Amino acid sequence: MRHRVARYPNAPEETMTQPYNPNQPPAPPSTTEENPPPEASASPAARTTKGDLPYGIPVPNKPGFVTSPYAPNQGYVDVRGFPPGTEVKDPYTNKIFLVP
Repeated sequence: MRHRVARYPNAPEETMTQPYNPNQPPAPPSTTEENPPPEASASPAARTTKGDLPYGIPVPNKPGFVTSPYAPNQGYVDVRGFPPGTEVKDPYTNKIFLVP
């Protein structure tokens, strides 16, 4: 016995959107704020100079490791491979300090 093929009326063509597509780039966020926050400025007046930044504190008997000047009790920061005077970001506070 053969079954009949279902015949559906032609539906109007409209684009359907899926609720989530992992391969699609993220949509830009919609902003409803009247006054958006100011963008970060790279002007000399707003940017801190190396003279204003503190140095990491070297860990005794552990070359290449320092403690953060902002969070000295949090743990060690691995600065191996960074030359002295390089700006690095403290992983605990996200602030910048210099490699000693």
